[in-house]
Amino acid sequence: MASMVLEQPDRFRIGRIFGASFAVIGRNPLLCLGLALLFSGLPSLVFDLRMQAPETDIAVGDPEDAIIGLGMVSRDSVITSEFLLMSFVLDLLLQSSLVRATIEDPNGKQPSIGDCIKIAIGCFLPTLGIGLLVVLGAGLGLILLVIPGIILWLCWLVAVPVLVQERLGVLGSMARSSKLTKGSRWALFGLFLILIATTVAIQLALERVVEPFGGLVGAFVGTLVWTTSSMVMSIATAVSYVELRQVREGTSVDELAEIFS
Repeated sequence: MASMVLEQPDRFRIGRIFGASFAVIGRNPLLCLGLALLFSGLPSLVFDLRMQAPETDIAVGDPEDAIIGLGMVSRDSVITSEFLLMSFVLDLLLQSSLVRATIEDPNGKQPSIGDCIKIAIGCFLPTLGIGLLVVLGAGLGLILLVIPGIILWLCWLVAVPVLVQERLGVLGSMARSSKLTKGSRWALFGLFLILIATTVAIQLALERVVEPFGGLVGAFVGTLVWTTSSMVMSIATAVSYVELRQVREGTSVDELAEIFS
């Protein structure tokens, strides 16, 4: 099996991250798609289907219909809140589960879905701790001055792969991530800006295409886009961690994979 091309890079390069990420997916399609469907796709589909309850025509000035309308708005708000919370947790599991596949791929190994899930569950509590601190820290920075929030998010971008690979605990992993990303943060920002913009553009284009076919088709298409984007972003994060360690420390892929041997 071909190795992922990340041989002693001189600096962090967006193009190499894209190439390596899609190479990992290409060599492990069932594993990557299976985990993405489990942790991202199926929950997204359930959310879309729950939101497609029959609409009620509300007559202007009718108090009873107004109450029904408020009830529907309240229901949608509750469902959306539940989905956002669930997505937050499941995205952390997806990212940590794909770390193993990404790091072992250069050595020609293909861990099973069960192995990846086992690692994700074993690291769940500290991973959740990292997720909460990142949301609180970066979120507060965004609210106050925007730029500090983005910088904090970039500092802690690879904290989950650090946790899974190096087992440094919550604060140790965040500090380690900050050290690894130093000097490469705006390149990382460009990488994920491209990924997010591409996802949004594809989503908007597909919504127009499937609109005549009804909500059910739209739900499945939306699930496909969400699944794919979650998978690519999670793998790109793990590949970025590998790249950063090689750029800053010259760590070989064999050394990176040692913890899973």
